[in-house]
Amino acid sequence: MALASALDDLSRFRTNNSRASQETFQKHASTVLKSYTKLGDDGWVALEQVFLAAVDLGRLDKADECLNLLSERFPGSQRVDVLQGIRMEATEPPELVLQFYDQLLEADSANAAIWKRKISVLRRTNKIDKAVDELSQFVDTFYTDVDGWLELADIYSSCNQYTQALQALSHVLLLAAQNPFYFQQFAETAYTAGDLPLALKYHLIVVDMCERELDDAKNTRPTGLAVRAWMGVKLCSRQIILNSTPSASGTAIPKSINALEQLATERVLAAYSSKDAGRDVVVKWAGS
Repeated sequence: MALASALDDLSRFRTNNSRASQETFQKHASTVLKSYTKLGDDGWVALEQVFLAAVDLGRLDKADECLNLLSERFPGSQRVDVLQGIRMEATEPPELVLQFYDQLLEADSANAAIWKRKISVLRRTNKIDKAVDELSQFVDTFYTDVDGWLELADIYSSCNQYTQALQALSHVLLLAAQNPFYFQQFAETAYTAGDLPLALKYHLIVVDMCERELDDAKNTRPTGLAVRAWMGVKLCSRQIILNSTPSASGTAIPKSINALEQLATERVLAAYSSKDAGRDVVVKWAGS
């Protein structure tokens, strides 16, 4: 019973792309370590999950136990090399960890997982210039790696280099053109950069992506990401009306900007019924 429960939980965590370290370790570590041989290939995957949970919680004794079992079963495995690097990151100096990753990359320059770990260490140790250089080379080599482009955009944003962040995000939009959350991130980055017409354009794209399948979008209460996008439309259009500034990207301002601002106000207010907590705050904000 405990084994079946462990398998179900660990499978669910993988499906949700969640480490759930505390639950994984406290509820299932002992079961997995005792019974992994009964699980076939799933047993090794479970051991890897327990290893990561143990590292997260500082239970390095159990992490080492899992790592030793995996190393014995898969000698020379690139996946195990990544786990070895993660284990080193927990206790070893960053210079030693980077040296370990460099050695692996010399043997196989196309080892994407190790390359990502190296970039992570560089960023964590505040070697931002080196991290950007490595990440730029990485996305040039693995162009379709969306996470790599997102990481590059995040680094640029953290350094207030929003033009470069937008350039990185533009590649994300090409690679994941059906994901409205990435378009929303682009819109909000453009807003932070001060390019209000560009931000407005992409907030409207998000609105369209969220509501295009609705039979009667005008009379349907906005929910989820659509609410955030409409708030972005309201914020951008209002500021453009009050203080129109040239767009750094050359994006044109809609001629119907006043009507658009009014529509955004109506849609934002429609998202909050009179019973919703915070409605008074939203009404005050929308009328400002």
